[in-house]
Amino acid sequence: MRAIAILVLAVWSLWLSGEPAAAEKRVALVIGNSSYQHAIKLGNPVNDSDSVAATLKAAGFDTVETRHDLGIAGMRKALRDFTDKTVNADIAVVFYAGHGIELDGTNYLIPVDAALKRDIDVYDEAISLDRILATIEPARQLRLVILDACRNNPFADTMKRTVGTRAIGRGLAKVEPNSPNTMIAFAARAGSTALDGDSKHSPFTASLVRHIATPGLDLRRAFGYVRDDVLKSTGNRQEPFVYGSLGGDDVPLVPGKEVAAAAASDPTATIRRDYELALQIGNRAAWTIFLEQYREGFYAKLAQVQLAKIAADEARVAATAKAKQAAEEKARLVAQGAKKADQEKAAELAKSTEEERVAAEKASEIENAKAAAAEQERNQAEAQAASGIAKAENPQDDGAKLAALSQPSPAGPSKAELSQNIQSELRRVGCYTGSASSEWTAAARQSLVRFNQSLGLKLDVNNVSTDTLEAVKRRSTRVCPLACEHGFRVDGERCVKIVCRAGSVLNDDNECESKRAPPPRQAKPARREPAQAAASTVPPDRVSQREICKRRCQDVRAACNARRGGYFNGCGMEASACTASCN
Repeated sequence: MRAIAILVLAVWSLWLSGEPAAAEKRVALVIGNSSYQHAIKLGNPVNDSDSVAATLKAAGFDTVETRHDLGIAGMRKALRDFTDKTVNADIAVVFYAGHGIELDGTNYLIPVDAALKRDIDVYDEAISLDRILATIEPARQLRLVILDACRNNPFADTMKRTVGTRAIGRGLAKVEPNSPNTMIAFAARAGSTALDGDSKHSPFTASLVRHIATPGLDLRRAFGYVRDDVLKSTGNRQEPFVYGSLGGDDVPLVPGKEVAAAAASDPTATIRRDYELALQIGNRAAWTIFLEQYREGFYAKLAQVQLAKIAADEARVAATAKAKQAAEEKARLVAQGAKKADQEKAAELAKSTEEERVAAEKASEIENAKAAAAEQERNQAEAQAASGIAKAENPQDDGAKLAALSQPSPAGPSKAELSQNIQSELRRVGCYTGSASSEWTAAARQSLVRFNQSLGLKLDVNNVSTDTLEAVKRRSTRVCPLACEHGFRVDGERCVKIVCRAGSVLNDDNECESKRAPPPRQAKPARREPAQAAASTVPPDRVSQREICKRRCQDVRAACNARRGGYFNGCGMEASACTASCN
């Protein structure tokens, strides 16, 4: 039997073996860690955990255990005690708000007393997500883990790496639960971070408490509503995500009334649930299995569009990798001074693969747009079908429904909202560094120019539109290369200061080079005596004979004074003669 049919039958057998919905035993453990001893205190986790606990208690859960600011010993004890509660439970839920970290692809929840001075300390000072899943494994029908723990890692900058290849990721890592009927909800998609929020609650928990306990509402749809709320409230900066699968039937956290009758009144309920399951898995294998079971009809056409989108995305990834490899080979040959013919051949290959990459990018965008349009068409069709069923069940409400349909549909986002959302998305993909504004400024236009240049697109940079917003939102990773100021270099996703070793200095090209020896000093000219300097200032042709004679007689007198006694008996006569001759 086909995989989806097997999964549906397996889920049915699990549900049929249990007790009626009214007798389901539901238990929950709620943890909020705010007061971290070695990191900045978080404002909302305790408030978030209290609100979630109150919501679950109001929904009729048999046990709701709430814990605040647990250290490593307290978290281990809370999990051990909660394991006993899940042994005879039908539904087990764990909610955690606080710091989390991803190390080598494994997710960990951080107690308030963790120091994490080294990467290896994570194993001793934190609780792995696998430990949480093992705690709720005994639950018979549903195992649900909700993590509002995708905030920035406060220990990343100070944590020492004991192994250079050990990876510490941003946010939490993607997970694939091994057990059936297990769902793990992240406040933000894997590899991205969540916001703690400026109000009493985080954006994720604020929406969660509005939808999670709605009677009869399938959990997948409830988390879909949460996703829409968070995207809107954060300007598309944070997107919650759900991992795991629950099978074909609706799985509400709180049972609704007359669910079976409502399902029976919708003839397309089974195929719709299978379609949503394949959409949740979102890979080629899921859509292939769906199309093997449903070869024709409305949902089959939608599945073909989704399959074409996946094929286009795969082609884009392959073309990007090929272009990168060709560009690196071209750069290598140039650096090694290879033969001109080899360099020209590599340059031609790099050019052709870059053109293929640009074409694949455009094709992927077209298929993504088609898939988005198809989903919008599906939502409209399902809404009309639901309206028709409701009309058949309650014909007396026709007047009110017609009046509601006659109301004008809400207008799209304003130009100011589009501008702010586009700038937020451009900042997320590394093309914009300023603050998101309702004005479409010159800096915002320049950032969109960089986005176009990086991807080979031609989006209108002078006007904002929903097409531009969707094009930027589709990018899940950095698009524009990180640019650092002089004196800093790129290190992953951040700029770090360049430190030159002793004897080297940073030059204008942002590189360290050896210090140059200072130029030799030139000897200063000898200082002349004042008398000589004064004498030299009088031009020779302007000195009279009388002045020369006078100076000579002064020298003679000075010499006579120095030669006292009988050293020079004729000195007096000579001085007198000199004076007479000068006069």
